[in-house]
Amino acid sequence: MAIITLIIGIILFISLIVVHEYGHFIVATRNGVEAEEFAIFFGPTIYKHKTKKGWLFRFNSIPLGGYVKLKGEHDSDTEPGSYGAASLWVKTKIMSAGVFSNLIAGLVLLVILALIGLPQIIPGQFSVKSNEHIIKHAATVVQIGEILSGSPAAKAGLKVGDEISAVGPKNHLLKITSISSLQSVTKEFAGQKVLIDYARNNKDLQTSTTLNTEAQATQNKQKIYLGVSIGSYSSGVTLVRYTWAAPIVALGLTKQVIVLSYQGLAHAVRGLGGIIAGVATNNTIARKHAQTSASSQIVGPVGIFVILKDGSVVGIQFMLFIIAIISLTLAIMNILPIPALDGGRLWLTLIARGVNRPLSASAEELVNAIGFLILLLLVGIITYVDIKRFF
Repeated sequence: MAIITLIIGIILFISLIVVHEYGHFIVATRNGVEAEEFAIFFGPTIYKHKTKKGWLFRFNSIPLGGYVKLKGEHDSDTEPGSYGAASLWVKTKIMSAGVFSNLIAGLVLLVILALIGLPQIIPGQFSVKSNEHIIKHAATVVQIGEILSGSPAAKAGLKVGDEISAVGPKNHLLKITSISSLQSVTKEFAGQKVLIDYARNNKDLQTSTTLNTEAQATQNKQKIYLGVSIGSYSSGVTLVRYTWAAPIVALGLTKQVIVLSYQGLAHAVRGLGGIIAGVATNNTIARKHAQTSASSQIVGPVGIFVILKDGSVVGIQFMLFIIAIISLTLAIMNILPIPALDGGRLWLTLIARGVNRPLSASAEELVNAIGFLILLLLVGIITYVDIKRFF
């Protein structure tokens, strides 16, 4: 099931690129600008097809996004049907269409999740308490932290790190859902032979032991029936469902994600500044600290795949939540004034029109080429950091 969920996640991720580029494509063609190519991903072409309408579809090999090639893409082009000949308003709509498409896609996914079960992941996640219905709680895993020598746990062969799921006599095992439930169950069956269900290295196992009696359990005014110190952590996610409030929750969560994304981006930029300052001043400690701070805020293609893979184990709702967040992130990043991205191209056009000095084709190509090279460099660095972080 996890593999199927992962495949669905990868298909949905590719769909986000298609949605983004289709936004550009449909707005351009409906406003009289001719499309020449529609491409998913960059790099060498794996598959291509010339459509009846004359534009070329490409599926390329490097998963860093996609593009729509329009006729006469330079702002200085004047040929009818070209991007350059379009009005400033049409250009603004074309460049903003991808961002809008990803924003709507993310919002729609969040509405669907709010109706069927929205994972609670973000600290202080936006909600409408009056319409909130919890349909699944995150499971609490009880884990062994220490085992007393000669104790029933030691005799049973339990080890530090084992996760206890049930304890009790044969045909009467009771689920262990918290630290207190383990304490209560071992007290209830004091002095009796019990079976213990537990997990080790993701394998479900079972063992047996005889718990200490009440007399044996009393040590230094403490009751020790099994002989372990234990801790707990949450596994899985809590799912919350809404009815009439689903669109409100989706809008509120979208706003929250946008704010958190820009805060994370600002944190990453400050970390990058710290790296530069550390290199300039030969301060190795400051540079490494800034590098850790910056890299913790961002992930690249490798990191996205790892997140999708890990999310596939949790379930389809968690996977859909990840896809929704990625869609919103694509919208957030593409609206920024970064050369080679939609926002960068749009801001270049707006600034050129504002100062009444349109960019020449060569100048526009140079700015976008430099921006694209910088992006490739950043992707390379982020990929390297992701490989060190996840593998």
